[in-house]
Amino acid sequence: MERFFEEKIVPDVIDAAPLQLLGVTYDETFSIEPGIITTPTQVQNEPTIKFAGEPGIFYTLIMHDPDAPSRKNSINGEWQHWLIVNIPEGRVSEGDVISEYIGAGPPKETGLHRYIFLLYKQKSRQDFGLPRLSCSTTKGRAKQKVREICSRYHLKNLVAGNFFQSEWDDYVPKLYAKFR
Repeated sequence: MERFFEEKIVPDVIDAAPLQLLGVTYDETFSIEPGIITTPTQVQNEPTIKFAGEPGIFYTLIMHDPDAPSRKNSINGEWQHWLIVNIPEGRVSEGDVISEYIGAGPPKETGLHRYIFLLYKQKSRQDFGLPRLSCSTTKGRAKQKVREICSRYHLKNLVAGNFFQSEWDDYVPKLYAKFR
């Protein structure tokens, strides 16, 4: 998990690298390895997430871009692309979706952005009390810092993680057109 240090996810976003690799696969054929460079076109659809969950344990999955609008000027803080809570054991599809998946959409000429997947163990099933965010809205997604989310909801156990990097391609305007 050396790449988490090389790309400064530790310490920019989290304090320690995850011990396990989170399985992230797009369109059943394209698996993410830490730090791989992708295009927004390749990651436009919701990925399949795989991990070995423990019986009776719930998890939270967070996907963020800490480089909004760019790595040099991250005034929008960490931008939330996906948030699923109360994932029972390893069954992501049975979790409560708070923020529907939005793929990579880095603005033109802002360089590579880091898109980070983090999986946390919850103490128990929780009522997060958050409104559901549709994939057609950007409202409520900016400045959602991982550390603050973890503190607020007592997510202390980082179980697994993964990330890719991406920069603008011609799919991004199509993605932006979906937003209301």
